[in-house]
Amino acid sequence: MRAATGLAVLATLLYPLAIWLGLARFEPRWVAMVLLAVAILRALVSRQLVWRLASLGALALVIATWTFNDGMPLKLYPALLNAVLLAIFGFSLLKPPTVIERIARVRHPDLPASGVRWVTNVTRVWCVFFMVNGTIALWTALHASDAAWALYNGGIAYVLIGTLLVGEWCLRPRHAK
Repeated sequence: MRAATGLAVLATLLYPLAIWLGLARFEPRWVAMVLLAVAILRALVSRQLVWRLASLGALALVIATWTFNDGMPLKLYPALLNAVLLAIFGFSLLKPPTVIERIARVRHPDLPASGVRWVTNVTRVWCVFFMVNGTIALWTALHASDAAWALYNGGIAYVLIGTLLVGEWCLRPRHAK
């Protein structure tokens, strides 16, 4: 199951590149099979309802692409993922422990109150990130060229995510005491 999960993550990461290359060579309805495969794989490896619901959203995008033979729905998937992640992180703020607290407690099981405040604020930062990133992903899908969409969603967004992850990881030890 671990290999399937890794494959699902890799397929999701490579999705923008696959769509960009696919739309340049094939009809959108055939390129939609890439999203269908990613959605099925994600649904099969996930135990969480939210990811299964996201897979249903992806299926709706596949059906729209297949029906209208238009690539636009395929480009909406990154915005959908950001919305799902925003929902997960946002809901965890309402029903603690937050997503980031659960991750932090793997390494710091005795997280003090100051650490809990820190990870709660980090979760808020991620929520803002997912709102902004999702908005940009949506804008690129609706208004940018396929190449610009792929560059942002398959490159720039990953650099921003990595920067946020590394920044939080570097600062966490100060707040986990």
